[in-house]
Amino acid sequence: MNANVNISRRNALRKSLATTGGLIMANELYAGKAPSAPPTDIKAKSVIQVFLWGGMSHIDSWDPKPDAGRDYMGDLPGVIDTNVDGIQVGQLFPELAKQADKYSLIRSMTHGINGHETAAYYMQTGHTREERLAYPSVGAVFARFKEENYKGLIPPYVVLTKPQGRFSEEGFMGPRYKPFATGGDPNTARFEVEGIVAKGITDERQKARRELLAKTDTLGQSLISPVLSDARFCKDKAYELILGSGKDVFDLSKEEDKLRERYGRNTFGQECLVARRLVETGVPYVVINFPGGWDTHKGHFARMRQQCPSLDQGLAALLEDLSDRRLLDSTLVWCCGEFGRGPKVDWQPPWNGGRNHYGKVFTALVAGGGFKGGTVVGSSTAKAEEVNERPVYPGDLIGSIYELAGIDSNAMLPHPLGLEARVLPGEPHVVSGGRLREIM
Repeated sequence: MNANVNISRRNALRKSLATTGGLIMANELYAGKAPSAPPTDIKAKSVIQVFLWGGMSHIDSWDPKPDAGRDYMGDLPGVIDTNVDGIQVGQLFPELAKQADKYSLIRSMTHGINGHETAAYYMQTGHTREERLAYPSVGAVFARFKEENYKGLIPPYVVLTKPQGRFSEEGFMGPRYKPFATGGDPNTARFEVEGIVAKGITDERQKARRELLAKTDTLGQSLISPVLSDARFCKDKAYELILGSGKDVFDLSKEEDKLRERYGRNTFGQECLVARRLVETGVPYVVINFPGGWDTHKGHFARMRQQCPSLDQGLAALLEDLSDRRLLDSTLVWCCGEFGRGPKVDWQPPWNGGRNHYGKVFTALVAGGGFKGGTVVGSSTAKAEEVNERPVYPGDLIGSIYELAGIDSNAMLPHPLGLEARVLPGEPHVVSGGRLREIM
């Protein structure tokens, strides 16, 4: 480790908890002070990303085309008027229809990529594979730029409940910026958060273990050393996370049953409630990877009828709850997958009414944190097959999020080999339709 680097006790703890919530220090690949955000009016203090991995159908959800006919609308031809004149959503989203004044729909997202891994990487980093570097995700970039000002005990980048797995979220920045994945299921009687809430072990037993360890560590208690002092500090704070205020954030029994019912008593609904509790404590970046995914090549319409109600209820409750608590103005929510689904139904065997990968055009929902509500950005053609107007590329959306959060898209990222790497790409790799000024 570089002897010139001054690591505070708080930073030492944060690194030690970055991946497991335990006491093992993360590998210090690039020690040093993270760059400060540019002096702008920061609107998005926290971000909640709802990632619809696998790719949710845009034509069946937030860009319905009721006049396109059964070959396109299939078994879900209905639309619902929202509480904003002129905006309609698919028939499976009645709760989000009531909250349309709080969010905007980008109906002209595009990148033309139909492979899960490549599209997911592009949608979550803003970089293409052609750049030949493993760039970090948006959440890892937030962890890098927000770490100096973030005072919380919970790591700054949290994933509910499992990493999506299409790429390494920390990229070349290494394990210091890897997300803290909770594991577990917040809809169970006890949300067993990995490294914090141990399966089958009560809090009383955890406390007894701690007391026994302290009694047996007579040598460690008698030695005076800056290194051991920092280690004891980390241990005490880790126990605070396991047994104290950090653990309490994940304890949904502290919420009223009525509110939990409003979010939906299912995994996704309770993940949304946990996300609200996390940003309420100041966690900069939270990802919800939708349980089950949306890779609906077969049985598409049955899967949509099964999953859309929980997405609709949980996301609508999250937006309403954030608004009621006056957190929506400072919390940015964005929701989309790596691409959409083929707008023309594939009725042939073996798909029998399925929809395939589709990157030409799809829809993203954005809300709060400086984004206006009640607006539609761009449009697709009459059958949702291509962008009709105002193309929005991944870098346009991600760059707008960075700007609202006070992160300079042109800032340098720490590469272990000293290679030039920026938050978002410049020429010749940039493909852009422009930042989302119309809703910022």
